[in-house]
Amino acid sequence: MSEINNIYQKELEYLEDGIKNSTNPYHTFTLSSLNGKSPESRTVVLRGVSFNPLRIYFNADYRSPKIRELTKNDACSALFYDKSRKVQLRFKCKALLHYQNDIAKEIWNNTALQSRKCYMGPHPPSKVLNEWHPNIPLEYTKTDPDEEHSKEGYINFIHVELEIIQADLLQLHHDGHKRFKVTNENKLFFVSP
Repeated sequence: MSEINNIYQKELEYLEDGIKNSTNPYHTFTLSSLNGKSPESRTVVLRGVSFNPLRIYFNADYRSPKIRELTKNDACSALFYDKSRKVQLRFKCKALLHYQNDIAKEIWNNTALQSRKCYMGPHPPSKVLNEWHPNIPLEYTKTDPDEEHSKEGYINFIHVELEIIQADLLQLHHDGHKRFKVTNENKLFFVSP
């Protein structure tokens, strides 16, 4: 079991590196949620990781469909894949939403101005438009807002915490794949690939 524990610890290190390293394939991941009975998937940016218990974090626009879905059903999954290393990391998760609270405010205060402008859009994400619009204030298409104007985006900002219920790691290899699961109590066990 020490072998899979070492593999898992290495993947957690890659995950942590993905927060700031945009060339790391774990910098973005696929988040899946339920829209009624239909699954919905989209790519989000990894913004944080914490350990014991394992949690991952991302930011979103409060008006987005994914937030409505996670409000109705907090069960979701996160999928990371590193094509060059042929490693898939899947998480079953429970979403905790931080909106207009101390945690959201702290994250917002540490968010770069260039990122804040993404929450200043006049249209809710996924709204049907008659013509293309960048969904940021037009005066900021080539520049970032100043600190004062960027505060207008806070009303649309939400920080999402994903509590990991179970991890499923798969290493692909032509001589035989390795797959194992990790419970939220850090119990590791092999499963057939």
